Amino acid sequence: MALDQSFVGRSYPATAPYEVGREKIREFAEAIGDPAPAYTDAEAARALGHPDVIAPPTFVFSITFRAAGQVVEDPQLGLDYSRVVHGDQKFVYTRPVRAGDRLTVTSTIEAIKSMAGNDILDIRGEVHDEAGDHVVTAFTKLVARAAGQEG
Repeated sequence: MALDQSFVGRSYPATAPYEVGREKIREFAEAIGDPAPAYTDAEAARALGHPDVIAPPTFVFSITFRAAGQVVEDPQLGLDYSRVVHGDQKFVYTRPVRAGDRLTVTSTIEAIKSMAGNDILDIRGEVHDEAGDHVVTAFTKLVARAAGQEG
């Protein structure tokens, strides 16, 4: 059953603030195998003009994907998450995520398409800091496979 096109443009409430910690950034950088000093050493980050360590570009995915859960779990949308695979991800930054940031995310359904029986859902996550300034926009594409397709 195709997802309801009337949901395109629907925005969900901003998430509670997520405080970005140095240790979380370090753990993430280690997990992805990125040894860039700006991710673990405050002095190295300051030498590059940042007030504290910065996060690798994909770090924000964990925050924005959690926020997209509001969309995924919306019972009115009717998405069968057991059939969903992650299709694509893109980030457009205004500035890097930094340790100490308190970030909120507002998710909006950008598009809903049906292709070969699959539903394709595009979600935009706008990430702002405590002052309300834009930090990054995350674009997430989810594909709900048609019944009978195994992947």
